[in-house]
Parts: sequence; structure tokens; C-alpha cells
Amino acid sequence: MTVAGLSTLVAHYGYDVVFAFLFLASAGAPLPAGELLVAAAIYAAHTHRLSIVDLTVGGIAMAIMGGAAGYGVGHWLGVAGLRRHGGRVGLGPARQRLGRYLFLVHGGAIVFFIRFIAFIGPFGGVLAGVNRMPWGRFLAFNALGAAAWVSAMAMGGYLFGAFFASVGGPIGLVALALALGVAAATVIYLHRQGATLQAKADALLLGEEGD
Repeated sequence: MTVAGLSTLVAHYGYDVVFAFLFLASAGAPLPAGELLVAAAIYAAHTHRLSIVDLTVGGIAMAIMGGAAGYGVGHWLGVAGLRRHGGRVGLGPARQRLGRYLFLVHGGAIVFFIRFIAFIGPFGGVLAGVNRMPWGRFLAFNALGAAAWVSAMAMGGYLFGAFFASVGGPIGLVALALALGVAAATVIYLHRQGATLQAKADALLLGEEGD
């Protein structure tokens, strides 16, 4: 989905579409919730038709509830069910190995950081449920992780949108170009880090699965 398409969704449906995307994506649905949240934050900075406070607080609540729903799905599916059905939502065998590897290496704390990891972030709750992470421990890390991720995305988008709106002109275009460059570099870095983690996961776990 393009940036223009995401902005149009926000303009037409406001908070509802952002919160729905955040809930469903946090539960494991393959939706661009992070990108939509940033688009909504920029829209809020430009138009003031949305409150960044409401966007952030409501977004955190939806991400927490979505993560909890994902935990329930993962707990119900178990390892065998995830292997059968995970590929339908983008959680194929390779990403399942990556998720298992992250839990083995980092324990329950990975639930806090996993939302920031490209390609597997939305599946933190599902993987926690599959790995039978204790419910109380999951709730704590899920809430902290959701708060950190939503706040970073929303405030980052809002501050950029406010800056771009205030300076405008050539300076604004330069700032936009720099921001896009930083974003591209970040995507490349995260992709490389994800590939490194995937290689480690495959080296440790691939043989166990008989793939």
C-alpha cells in the first residue's frame, strides 16, 4: 500500500482505521500498521484533525490488546498448528525458526524488542503463545513493548510532520529528502540484521526440523 493510499485511509476513517490496523497487526495479521500510524501522525501534525495524544494512547491500548489476542492464538495453535497454518499469514518455516531462536537466546524479554525487528515484529504475541511464555510475564513485556513502539512511531511521524509544515519551501524539501534517505538506510540496515539473525537461527535449528 502506498503512502498516498495510507494517508487517504486516515483522512476518511480517522482513528478507527489506525486502531483496527494496530490491533490486527499486533495479533499477527499481515497489515502495514506501523506505516499507517506514521501517516496518521504526520496527518495530525498537518491538519490537527487528530490528536497525537489520543492517537498514541489509543494506539498503545490497541497494540497491547492485539498482542494479547496473538498470544491466545499462538497458545491455541501450538507448535504443530503454527507449522501447518503459519505460512498463510507470512509466518513460514524460516520465520518460525527465527522466532524460536529469538526466544531461546533472549527469553521473554524479546517480546519487548520484537516489534522493532523487521519481518517478524507483528508475530511477537503469537510466538510467545506458541513458546508457552508465562502469561503474567508476557503481559508486562507486551505492554512495555507496545508503549515503546507506538510512542516512537507516532511521535517520530508527528515531529517530522510538524517540522516540515513549519519550515516549508526548499528547506522543507531538503529535510524531506534527508528523512527519506535516513529511512532507506534504516530499512537496509534492518534487512541486513534480519538476514544475519535468520542465518543464525537456521544454523541452530534447521537440522532439528528435518527441512
